[in-house]
Parts: sequence; C-alpha cells; structure tokens
Amino acid sequence: MHEVKVYDRSGKLKKVISVKALNIRSTKQLETPSIFRNNKRAGRPWAKSPKIQTNNEA
Repeated sequence: MHEVKVYDRSGKLKKVISVKALNIRSTKQLETPSIFRNNKRAGRPWAKSPKIQTNNEA
C-alpha cells in the first residue's frame, strides 16, 4: 500500500494520508463495514425530482 495524496480542485495539495492511517482504516472497515457507506450521494435533497401533484376529483 502507498500513501495517498489528496488535491483540491485547483490542483493544490490538500493532505497526505499515510500508510499507517490507511491500514487503521482498512481494519476498521473489516470489523464493521456498515460505518463506511458505499453510496454517499444518495441523500442529496436538492437532486430529487419534484413531486407531481395530481387532482383526483371526479
């Protein structure tokens, strides 16, 4: 495993994640995989389509 370098949108180095931190994270994930969600973008309220209101009067 190698260290991970994280950059922001402008290309500047934001942080470096060490191998030790990655190993700790992987052991935590093996013990309790539910703390790391696979799909983090599912709960965006601004991305939901608007609900269509219908009038059911006869």
